[in-house]
Amino acid sequence: MEKELIQKLKAKKAVIGVIGLGYVGLPLSVAYAEEGYPTIGFDIDKYKVDSIVKSECYLKHFGENYLVKAIENGFYGTTDFSKIKECDAIILCVPTPLNKYREPDLSYITGTMDAVCEYMRKGQVLSLESTTYPGTTDEVLKPYIEKRGFKVGDDYFLIYSPERENPGSTTHNTRTIPKVCGGHTNACLNVGKALYEQVITEVVPVTSTKAAEMTKLLENIHRAVNIGLVNEMKVVADKMDIDIYEVINAAATKPFGFVPYFPGPGLGGHCIPIDPFYLTWKAREYGVNTRFIELAGEVNSSMPEYVISKVGSALNSLRKNFNGAKILVLGLSYKKNVDDMRESPSIEIFDLLSKLGADVDYHDPYSENFPSMRNYNYTHKKNVSLDKINDYDCVLLSTDHDCFDYDSIYEKSSLIVDTRGRFSDKTEKIIRA
Repeated sequence: MEKELIQKLKAKKAVIGVIGLGYVGLPLSVAYAEEGYPTIGFDIDKYKVDSIVKSECYLKHFGENYLVKAIENGFYGTTDFSKIKECDAIILCVPTPLNKYREPDLSYITGTMDAVCEYMRKGQVLSLESTTYPGTTDEVLKPYIEKRGFKVGDDYFLIYSPERENPGSTTHNTRTIPKVCGGHTNACLNVGKALYEQVITEVVPVTSTKAAEMTKLLENIHRAVNIGLVNEMKVVADKMDIDIYEVINAAATKPFGFVPYFPGPGLGGHCIPIDPFYLTWKAREYGVNTRFIELAGEVNSSMPEYVISKVGSALNSLRKNFNGAKILVLGLSYKKNVDDMRESPSIEIFDLLSKLGADVDYHDPYSENFPSMRNYNYTHKKNVSLDKINDYDCVLLSTDHDCFDYDSIYEKSSLIVDTRGRFSDKTEKIIRA
C-alpha cells in the first residue's frame, strides 16, 4: 500500500482532508487545492464552513480573494466527518492549549479522533501538525489506528509534521517554509515526504515522530527564552534611562553571534506562550526540571503587570489615577498585521486596566468587535475611531500594526505608553513600557 499511496500523492490524485480550518489548516488547504489536489476542509465551526461556501475569507490578513482559486479547483468545507472515508490523507490542525494548571490539553486531538475513527480506512496517511509534547503521535494517535485493526507502516501510515505558520508575514508562507516530517516507521516517512513535497518547497525528514515533535518545541522555546531575556533587559535598561531599542539595533550590527529579539507587552499567539510548558510537563516524567525555560515563562508572563505599572506612572504625571481615567488601547491582536487574539497580552492588559477602574476603549483595524473569549467578557466594547484619540488621558500602544499613522497618533495624543518602541525617537509625552 505504501507504493500505491505514494504514486497517488505524486500524481495529485489523492484526496486531501484537512481538519481544523484556522490559521494553520486554512492556508494548508488552499495550498493543496491550488496545486490541483481534491481538497476537503473539516471544521466543527459552521461559520467557517459557510464562509468558504460564500468564498469569504474569515482570516482578515489573507485578503478578500484568498479562497477564489482554491474554490474554483473544487475546495470546499464541511462539518460532516463521515467524508473522512473519501480522503487518502488526513491532516490534523487542531488546537493544543493548556488547561488551568498549565498542563497539556489534548482534548481537541482526542475529540477529533473519536469523531473520525470509524471512518478511517486502510491506505490512508494520518498527519498531526498540532504542537505537542514528544511522544503524542505514537502514544495518542497510534492506538486509534490499531483499534481499527490496521497495522501502522503496512496498511496505514502515521506521521508528525509540525506547522510553522507565521501569520501576517509577507516573506514566508505555507509553501516556502521548510516542512519537518517524522514517521512512525520508514514507510510512514516515505509517505509523509510524498504528501508534503508536492506543495512545500523543502521537506526536512527526521528519524522519528518524537524528533519532529521536539523540533517544533525547540523552535518556540528558543524564541520564548530569548524574548524573556530581552524583556528582562528592557526593565533594566529603563531603570538606567537607556533606550533598549537603540541598544538592540546597535548590537544587531555585529555580523556574527547575535540575533536581535525585541521586547513587548508579553507573549501571545497559540505557540510561544504555550509550547514551552508542553516540554516542561513531559520532562517531569523523566525527572528533569527545565528551570531555564520556566524562568523565561515567568519573565514573559509578568510583562502585562509591568505595562500596567508604566501606565500608572504615566497617569501620575497627569496627577490622575486609574479609577476614572480614559485609556485607549491601540491593537488587540497578539502581533501586528493579523486578527489573531489568542493569548494576546493586549487582552490581559485591557482586562487589568478595567479592573483598576479605568474607562478603557480600543482601536484595532483588524477587529471590528471585541472577540468573545473564555476568560474575558468585553464584547460590548466597540472599535472606536482614531478621530477621538484626543478624548483620552492616555493612549497605550500594545500592538503596532503597520497601518497605524504613527505621526498622527503622536500629534493628537496627550500621553502615549509605548510597548513596542514605535516612538523610540521621541521623548516628549512618551512613556516607554
